[in-house]
Amino acid sequence: MRPRRRPAEHTRPVNRDTTRINENIRVPRVRLIDADGTQLGIKSTDEAREHAYAKNLDLVEVAAQADPPVAKVMDYGKYKYEEEQKRKQARKHQSQIHVKEIKLRPKIGVHDYNTKKGHVERFLNQRAKVKVTIMFRGRETTHPERGRDLLLRLAEDVKEIGAIESQPLLDGRNMVMLLGPTKNAGVKRDAEDENAQRDEEALPGDGDRQDHAPASPPDDAAGPSGEEQPGEPEARPAGHAGRA
Repeated sequence: MRPRRRPAEHTRPVNRDTTRINENIRVPRVRLIDADGTQLGIKSTDEAREHAYAKNLDLVEVAAQADPPVAKVMDYGKYKYEEEQKRKQARKHQSQIHVKEIKLRPKIGVHDYNTKKGHVERFLNQRAKVKVTIMFRGRETTHPERGRDLLLRLAEDVKEIGAIESQPLLDGRNMVMLLGPTKNAGVKRDAEDENAQRDEEALPGDGDRQDHAPASPPDDAAGPSGEEQPGEPEARPAGHAGRA
């Protein structure tokens, strides 16, 4: 009885560097470029390699398809490090496009419309694109112009920070419009954040604060309990002078 074969283990391919350097360059001749970019002409590979070794550098094949291949003298480790740093910086500054979605009804009320418009403005100020969808129900599909008018009205209300990238388009029972942020989107928010940061930096520390005791109120005729102080007796009418 034959033993059962184990399933082959699938491993992720390793991204290996296929650049040929130094002894891995097998061609007999190369077009040599010095470390400072000077063209040294066609040299034998051994001669070019010795030239690179004399400078304590590497001989790197930079154009394998040329005839003869082009090789350059460089510090290959430093070159790889700098290229990796450039890729990291490019990924860091690469802008990611986010698409938000807002759904409306053709007969939306004024309050709900203003609320939805506020969401659209917030998304645009975050420099995100906004997909605005009008949802039709029942016989509302017979009047698509109402949805189109509503979308164009919204686009007009946010035109300072948003521009139409895709005109209103009927898709089944929905109508869709795509808004994209303009160069003014987020400018006001950035300015507010900058002002807030500047105000925080301008606040004095706790050691600079001087707490002043409130001034005591001026003395008046009222006593400590608020009662009127005794003074001259009140005059009585003449007709009641004899009564106790």
